[in-house]
Amino acid sequence: MTAAPPPASASDGLDLGALRSEFPIFTARGPRFHYLDSAATGQICRAAAEALLAYETRGRANVKRGVYRLADEATQAFERARAEIAAYLGAREAREVVITSGTTHALNIAAHCLCARLRAGDEILLSLAEHHSNIVPWQLAGERVGAVIRAIPLDREGRLDLDRLGELVSRRTKVIAVTHCSNVTGAVTDIGRVREAAQSVGAVLVVDGAQRVPHGPVDVQALGCDLYAFSGHKLFAATGAGALWIRRELAEELPPFLGGGEMIRRVAIEGSTFAAPPHRFEAGTPPIGPALALGAAAAWLAGLDWPAIHAHEMALAGRLLAGLRTIRGIRPIGPEGLQARTPLVSFVVDGVHPHDVCQLLDERGVCTRGGHHCAQPLHEALGLEASTRASLALYNDEADVDALLEGLEDVVRRLA
Repeated sequence: MTAAPPPASASDGLDLGALRSEFPIFTARGPRFHYLDSAATGQICRAAAEALLAYETRGRANVKRGVYRLADEATQAFERARAEIAAYLGAREAREVVITSGTTHALNIAAHCLCARLRAGDEILLSLAEHHSNIVPWQLAGERVGAVIRAIPLDREGRLDLDRLGELVSRRTKVIAVTHCSNVTGAVTDIGRVREAAQSVGAVLVVDGAQRVPHGPVDVQALGCDLYAFSGHKLFAATGAGALWIRRELAEELPPFLGGGEMIRRVAIEGSTFAAPPHRFEAGTPPIGPALALGAAAAWLAGLDWPAIHAHEMALAGRLLAGLRTIRGIRPIGPEGLQARTPLVSFVVDGVHPHDVCQLLDERGVCTRGGHHCAQPLHEALGLEASTRASLALYNDEADVDALLEGLEDVVRRLA
């Protein structure tokens, strides 16, 4: 292998073996399993898996209205999970957290409810770096009211060109919705600058945090956003649950998204009144087991040494970037350095389709993702149709990176 490793070990000061042991899949799959697709879904941690199993096998009952002991225990566990999620996000109180099925559901709630306040000619500002989940819901909602979608362009590194905010934001701008971290370039958005622009015109700021939450607790108060969305399966919990944090004062003003049981105060044929947040936004039976898993994951993750984990992740990202640059015909995309980015690296292998790259890597036990990653506008802005993505998380090690680099050398020899 031609990659030159950094002078310090990526796991210095971190008991990586103990950390990896909290993710059962690595024991089950063995040493030739190299999982580098955490941006799509993280592996479930033991705390989350055990919480899910305990609910489904020993504590299963519906929540919120049952008066028997098992139902009351389930409700208490559900609300405790909400509080654990709120703590991970730095929310002022648990009732600011709405349990959803994931980021897509959360952003659809945001788009539907906020667009109920818009009028024809109002503007919604997105960016070219957004996941489709933070584009399509705004398009659908905007079409209903005649709102105009505008987009922040990208700079040469694939970051949001925030120097253009001054010409894009106006009194017509009512909503700004941006990613906290790109799922293609790994670039971290300077939310502070976006917040200042939003506040200057009284716009609501929505942040897609799906790619940020796996890299340590978030402080939504410090970010200054109004809504923050993420998925549990990216936070090393189960699929099927996520959360939408809504600033309390805003949540109390918004209408419901879906109608049905549990989100009402009183129903009559003539009309209905709705429950207070967060229940107003949680129609029907919520994803109880996955929500408990999400709460357990958030509680466990909150207790980890995140400065050490961040150093570990970025050392691996540096090793990966350095190695990619030594392999003929491979072009990393996104930020060139390690500042303001997550340990996610996408790249192009000249003359080779990303799906072929991924299939050949899979022969070596290396799991990566190829395609447009639900971010077609970003790829088009960079002059690409697709890319291959390697996304690292707290459980990855140098062997994972080296296996990827060795596999890519083989891909180039065979196909490029």
